[in-house]
Amino acid sequence: MTLLSGEVSARKFLKAMGDELPYSSAVRVDSFKEEAEIIRVKAHIFVELESQKGMVIGQGGRMLKRLGSEARQDLERYFGTKVFLEIRVKV
Repeated sequence: MTLLSGEVSARKFLKAMGDELPYSSAVRVDSFKEEAEIIRVKAHIFVELESQKGMVIGQGGRMLKRLGSEARQDLERYFGTKVFLEIRVKV
């Protein structure tokens, strides 16, 4: 399940960013916890440069919010339950 969460997040990330980021960017799922009514996922997006971090986050956090919302919705459809997805960006 952890691998699937990372794969969904990574696909959304790469699709959203297009050719703007180098292929050395990566997504890592740090924790995946299934609780009674929700799944909690914590993930990091790693980029090479500080300037790339700003591109991923976007103005006012819009890009990261959109990316996270789309990935969360895909995961909720797959698992059939609510998902709390926390994504952070690191250089």
